[in-house]
Amino acid sequence: MLEQLDLQRSTRPGPGFDPHVAFQMLRDRAYAGPERRVAAATLQQRRMAQMVDEVDYGMLLLNDDGRVAHFNRAARRDLDEQHPLQLHGGELRARLPQDTLALRDALAGASQRGLRRLLRLGEGSERTTVAVVPLPPLPGQARHGVVLVLAKRQVCEELTVDWFARAHSLTMAETAVVKGLCADLTPQEIAKRQGVGLATIRTQIGSIRAKTGSASIRALVRQVAMLPPLVSALQGLGGSAPAPEARPLRQPQRA
Repeated sequence: MLEQLDLQRSTRPGPGFDPHVAFQMLRDRAYAGPERRVAAATLQQRRMAQMVDEVDYGMLLLNDDGRVAHFNRAARRDLDEQHPLQLHGGELRARLPQDTLALRDALAGASQRGLRRLLRLGEGSERTTVAVVPLPPLPGQARHGVVLVLAKRQVCEELTVDWFARAHSLTMAETAVVKGLCADLTPQEIAKRQGVGLATIRTQIGSIRAKTGSASIRALVRQVAMLPPLVSALQGLGGSAPAPEARPLRQPQRA
């Protein structure tokens, strides 16, 4: 209403008043034709891309022909040479031959039948879990869209722990203890790593529990693990993740 009143006042007859200019101003403000709708949709898509880039879980969107249409920064970070999943151009592949059939079946089940699945891929220390999530078909399409969500790299992300520590006024030494506990280290192992006595670590754990209201070490780790993961602001520089066709993550290995 305030904007409307201001516009009416600005178009009131007076020195230099031009009714054609006033009409153009009114029409431009009211216009919501296809050009503006397309521009608004494009901005919305960019915002959605920025949003998924702030999620510290690797996410990949597959189109109806099974090729990767978009992936966020966390996926670009996680899909290194050792990850069980590999990107070449716009194609998603299993790094190990024994995972190829399971990946293909999971993607086909999600795309054709709307089936959700958790995949265990890889071996040894690189073994990880991937969630295969179908999306409802879009108008005019028979197949489901598919999103792959990669498992977290660790229980408690370091940046999340840092912000948790700051929120509860933990000291640097206490923050290091929390990171050790979240890494599944025992108090003895943390003491050895920090170069202090076990009694010092136990005192720091007691202080951490008092500041955070945690009844036990297990409750403390659970409290941190349930926090939303934060992405470093340094990862947010440079815009959204590029399309796979424009910048593949890796080149195929030579035989």
